Amino acid sequence: MLITLYTVLAITAVFAGVPNQDESKRMMDHLSDAEHYRNEHHNKQFDHDAFLGEDQAKTFDQLSPEESKRRLGIIVDKIDSDSDGFVSLVELKDWIRYTQKRYIEEDVERHWKQHSPNHDDLIPWETYKKNVYGFMEDMTNNELRNAEGATYTNLMKRDRRRWHYADGDQDDALNRTEFGWFLHPEDHSGMRDVVVLETMEDIDKDKDGKVSLEEYIGDMYKPEEGDVAEDEPDWVKQEREQFTGYRDTNKDGYMDEREVKEWIAPPEFDHAEAEARHLVFEADSDADEKLTKDEILDKYDLFVGSQATDFGEALARHDEF
Repeated sequence: MLITLYTVLAITAVFAGVPNQDESKRMMDHLSDAEHYRNEHHNKQFDHDAFLGEDQAKTFDQLSPEESKRRLGIIVDKIDSDSDGFVSLVELKDWIRYTQKRYIEEDVERHWKQHSPNHDDLIPWETYKKNVYGFMEDMTNNELRNAEGATYTNLMKRDRRRWHYADGDQDDALNRTEFGWFLHPEDHSGMRDVVVLETMEDIDKDKDGKVSLEEYIGDMYKPEEGDVAEDEPDWVKQEREQFTGYRDTNKDGYMDEREVKEWIAPPEFDHAEAEARHLVFEADSDADEKLTKDEILDKYDLFVGSQATDFGEALARHDEF
């Protein structure tokens, strides 16, 4: 069974909503909440989210294949900024950056309105805390001590710390820019340290301040009952080699905080460019390193979803269990 590798416990909570551990992601692949590869299989939902933005990707999932293709054709014309009939790697990269920026801005605006209905310039921590965690005041001591209550308490502590990191002037209230950093720390370099801390807390099960090989593998893969080491998929064996050969740079058998940071937030890594290269590689039938409109439409289900692809992905997910 594959366990979410690219998620951290972080809240992008809605007003009056209960925090959900699975609503956000690690920095490694922050173009989508979906995993790019699941059980060794390519997950096109990741590409849909990266190409369209998560909000628009959901819209396309409800369209007929014909309408999905038609709308994709309109988008391709927009991406081809120099109107030369080709989508270059640079044009595709710029488009992905644009869609992700738009998605983040719209997401921040939606949450800002929920937490600041009077259009105030700042959201104080106590206001956010009441909106998101106010229900905890009605929980009994026993409820706060059980597993669910402890989870909420830990999530609130984590949010409190992230709030502090995002609060540039340390007035315990966030302006809209700072609130964006709080909701999407992967999009702001100054928030990387807190994302590393959150990742360490998630993976470091024995709380010794470092990540062992088994903790690293356990975050991605949980064998079925009765499985032996020889039954591990090849990709898990490859991850073991990645850990010992590359992740553990000082060869002490563990990843410390610095090594975890290099893993989840590698310097100079451009997520948008990596995704653009992946899409060109998959769709470039004549291998000229640029895409025609026909090449994109021929592989439309790589770029966008539809009712048909959404149904197919649902069946695939069902078959995994």
